[in-house]
Amino acid sequence: MTPPAELPEVDPDIRRAETLPGRLYADPELFARARDRVFVPSWQFVADLDRVKVPGQVHPFTLLDGLLSEPLLLTRDRDDRVHCLSNVCTHRGTPVCEGDSVENFLRCRYHGRRFALDGRFLSMPEFEQVENFPSERDHLPKVPHGAWGKLVFASLAPALPLEKLLAPLDQRCGWMKTFDAAFDATRARDYLVRAHWALYVENYLEGFHIPYVHAGLAEAIDYGEYRTELFEGSSLQLGVASGEEEVFDLPKASPDFGRKIAAYWWWLYPNTMLNLYPWGISVNVVRPLAPDLTRVSFLPYVWDASRLDRGAGGSIDRVEREDEAVVESVQRGMRSRLYTRGRYSPAREQGVHHFHRMLLGALGAG
Repeated sequence: MTPPAELPEVDPDIRRAETLPGRLYADPELFARARDRVFVPSWQFVADLDRVKVPGQVHPFTLLDGLLSEPLLLTRDRDDRVHCLSNVCTHRGTPVCEGDSVENFLRCRYHGRRFALDGRFLSMPEFEQVENFPSERDHLPKVPHGAWGKLVFASLAPALPLEKLLAPLDQRCGWMKTFDAAFDATRARDYLVRAHWALYVENYLEGFHIPYVHAGLAEAIDYGEYRTELFEGSSLQLGVASGEEEVFDLPKASPDFGRKIAAYWWWLYPNTMLNLYPWGISVNVVRPLAPDLTRVSFLPYVWDASRLDRGAGGSIDRVEREDEAVVESVQRGMRSRLYTRGRYSPAREQGVHHFHRMLLGALGAG
């Protein structure tokens, strides 16, 4: 593995800074290091509260399948409290829940160990002679979790409290009807991108390429008014409409009141995007699979179907395919023996610079 000291620093002054070296996007050992240092401490979108809407409902899922692949479980207990738990029996490691259902308790189908819906150990047959049993280790481990509206996030070992990560989003857009938004499975899409996950994130974090790559989107927004705002663990790209249609009806308390806002594009480090449009929210989850392979899930939550397919929030599939093509071409370029590092546009690539410094800090550089 490349020693951390050999990873180059990205200067905090974007005017002097150089971008990441091309080798980072191909090195399998750096990819593996990111799994433990970047993704294990991160917050990941996992489900919505409709999955556990009533007491007794349970919803098993895999946290960041293909990279962390951690079996977890959302439950709502009979006291109406939501829990996020390990979905691995503390006896011999069998999943304790294998499908959405309504239960009074959890029971492992292998040897019959039972747990309450909050993860507490309840009983185990044939263990009468076991000493010092049960202990704390026999409960299902609890996993930190929280929600923004109905969107649920979880983390195995959070480096930052979820409330702090989401504070800028909540202060700016907390008025939006996230509890009213309904998941539309017919519009959900998965895309397989043959490129490093960080290249996909970089592309998302700048509007610099929009006039060159996205002709339709370029017509919908005012490129001259495009802005990026940086926060601890997140950033916001503000899309201002070029016309009068398909904009938010903003409350007077909003700092953007009086502006023609067509989109709030929020990024949560390292791999989650919450794209807020007048029709609803597109949650994008970037799932690293290999140094040159990434799965991107588009998960739409709709609160006004009459405004779909128009404005900055329209033609999402086309925009994604355009992004996919250009990101895959960059991946090919990163294999070049002649490419080293580039420079940033201080006017247009603040979000990329912000991300690179966070990423290298987690990987152990600078």
